[in-house]
Amino acid sequence: MQPFRAVRAAVTATLLLLLAACGGQGTPDAAAQGTGAAPADAGEVNLYTTREPGLIQPLLDAFTASTGIRVNTVFVRDGLLERVRAEGERSPADVLMTVDTGNLLDLVDDGRTQPVESAVLAEAIPAHLRGADGHWFALSLRDRILYAARDLELDTFTYEELADPKWRGRVCIRSGQHPYNTSLIAAMIAHAGAEKTEQWLRGVKANLARKAAGGDRDVARDILAGICDIGIANAYYVGRMKNAEPGSEQHQWGEAIRVVRPTFASAADGGTHVNISGAAVARHAPNRDNAVKLLEYLVSDEAQSLYARANYEYPVKAGVELDPVVASFGAMKVDALPLTEVARHRRQASELVDKVGFDH
Repeated sequence: MQPFRAVRAAVTATLLLLLAACGGQGTPDAAAQGTGAAPADAGEVNLYTTREPGLIQPLLDAFTASTGIRVNTVFVRDGLLERVRAEGERSPADVLMTVDTGNLLDLVDDGRTQPVESAVLAEAIPAHLRGADGHWFALSLRDRILYAARDLELDTFTYEELADPKWRGRVCIRSGQHPYNTSLIAAMIAHAGAEKTEQWLRGVKANLARKAAGGDRDVARDILAGICDIGIANAYYVGRMKNAEPGSEQHQWGEAIRVVRPTFASAADGGTHVNISGAAVARHAPNRDNAVKLLEYLVSDEAQSLYARANYEYPVKAGVELDPVVASFGAMKVDALPLTEVARHRRQASELVDKVGFDH
C-alpha cells in the first residue's frame, strides 16, 4: 500500500500545482465547480455578459493594455441570473453586464450584486443612470427610434402613432417579447396606463405588415424590400448598416431608411425612450478591486469614445464625440421617466404582449 499512497500523494500535489498555475485563467466555470469562494487573481477580472463579446472586445482589449489586467469573458446569452444564483458563493464572476435595464435590476433585486462607492463613477454617470445605492451603473444608451422609408416625408413621430390606422399593413417590428420592446411597452404603461397601452398594442398589431419577428436590422431590410414603410428599432444598428462595406446588403438596408426619433405623446417632456447597457459588481466577486477598475475604465473618455465610435451607442458621459452617422440624427432628448419605473412594468408589458397575441 505504501507505493500506492506515494503515487496518490504525487498526483494530488500535481493537481494542486496545476490549479494554482491556472489561477482562474481560461474558464471561470472551473473555479465555480470547486468548494468555497473562487480564488482571486491580482492580474485578472472575470466578466459575465449578455452582450455579444465581439461588441465589447475592443473596450476590454484597451482596458488590458491600459492596466495590465486580463479580462476573462463568459458570454451568457440567457439565464444570467439563474447562473450566478446557482453558483452562489462559489461564483467566479466579478462583473455582471447586461443589455437591458430590467435584466440588470433583476440581478440587484435578487441580491446578486454589491454596492460600489466610486467618485469616478459618480462624476461620469448622471444620477438617473445609476443606482442610488451604488448597485448598478449604466455604461451606454441605445434609443428606440423609427426607421422610415427614405422617401417618406416624416420629421416628427410619436410612439402612439404606430397604432394609427393610416399605417395599416405598413409597420415592421421584432418580437414584442424581446427585451427592447417589452421595455418600450413598459414605458408606455408608465406614461399612459395599462388600459390605453393594451388598446395601443392592439392597434400596432393590426398595422403589422408581417409577423413580429426577426431582428432590428430586418426592419430596414423589409423596408428596402417594400414589405413595410416604417418600423421601430434601435438607433445603433443604423450606424452599423450605414458604415458597412459599400454595396453590401447591410449598407443597402441602411441607405434605404431615414431616422426619426419618436416621443411619447402622453409625456410632457417629449423625450425618446432609451434602454441601457450596464453593469454591476457581483456579490461574491473574488477580484472586487479589479471589477471596480473595469467599471471606472468603461466610463473613461477613452472607453466612452469607443462605445460611440465602435458600437454607435450614446455615451453616458457628457462631452464625448459621437460617430458621424449617429450625430447626423440630431440632438437626442431622453425620456425623463426613471429607468427603475420602466423596469417595474416589464412583467405587465410581457403579459400584455401575450394577451393581445402580438407575436402570433
